[in-house]
Amino acid sequence: MPHLTPGELAADLAVRDLTDPAQGPHAIQLLVSSILSAVAARWPAAPLIVHRGERIVDVADNYDRLGYAPTAAARDARYTRYVAPDRMLRSQTSALIPGALREVRSAPVLIACPGVVYRRDAIDRLHTGTPHQLDLWALDTGAGLLDLAGVALDAALPGVAWRTRPATHPYTTGGLEIEAPAPAVGPPSRLGGDWVEVGECGVAAAHVLRRPGVTGLALGLGLDRLLMLRKGIDDIRLLRSPDPRVARQMTGLAPYRPVSPQPPACRDLSVALPAGVTTEDLGDRVRSLLGEDAGLVEEVTIRSVTPAGSLPPSSRARLGLAEGEANVLLRVVLRDLTAALPKERANALRDRLWTGLMGDRAPSPR
Repeated sequence: MPHLTPGELAADLAVRDLTDPAQGPHAIQLLVSSILSAVAARWPAAPLIVHRGERIVDVADNYDRLGYAPTAAARDARYTRYVAPDRMLRSQTSALIPGALREVRSAPVLIACPGVVYRRDAIDRLHTGTPHQLDLWALDTGAGLLDLAGVALDAALPGVAWRTRPATHPYTTGGLEIEAPAPAVGPPSRLGGDWVEVGECGVAAAHVLRRPGVTGLALGLGLDRLLMLRKGIDDIRLLRSPDPRVARQMTGLAPYRPVSPQPPACRDLSVALPAGVTTEDLGDRVRSLLGEDAGLVEEVTIRSVTPAGSLPPSSRARLGLAEGEANVLLRVVLRDLTAALPKERANALRDRLWTGLMGDRAPSPR
């Protein structure tokens, strides 16, 4: 199992947690405050405990104690940032719930766990490797599942309709996925469709609570997406933009006023990669290869995958295809949020990606 290098771990831990007031103000904190205030007011008999915990957690808390099977795909190093065999960067704020439960002495109680989490994820307008979440669990409050979700969502997205559909989670029963409509900014496809997933909920599983006679509800919310919908933002990178014109708007919940949208630079790359490569694999590779320039990547998509056996010998030789690899055609969309991206720089970024993905197997990305 590959582990993060000391340098990679230091870089990940240096990422600002936008939910933490100690790291500077951000609109996500106002969103969290609105949600927690509304829930606390609705169930005043239940004390509200805010538990932040550490970014590095036990694998047992992140997976085992939440009910993930030993063979669960989520445990794969392609999706999890392992620090050691039994330690990892939390991949969800639900990983903080076991620790919070160990500190809770009685119910009724409301447990809130906000924070940044770490994913190996695809690159597009809705996904990032360091999203923010809020887990909200209600123990013995007498609340109904949709009642809890409704209070939280009405606080986050006032006056906005939302819907649910059945979903399965290892730490709940009767699980639901929560969706909200995309804002009317730009084409709906810029946010992935007419509806956007913003959370999940369900009845807290007994194997997580481990408290005979205690019942609970579990609600998990994607704070980045909620803020995007609240402010009318169609690109998740804007939440961390250093541009003062953007950053000033990320301290309040007023609608976002777009600033100087720049044209995209699209570059296609033909590379040799494992036949089963996914956009999640590529998202993490691209971020690692470009380092500080990774923020210029708006989207990475796989346009086609051609198995080695379907290619003529000359093409296999040119690409240096090894056993189990395929010719993968990628499209990389580059866009600087504050200025036009010169052709020469876009080409240089493309070349860096190609070299990093291909190594020395071919002489030129062109």
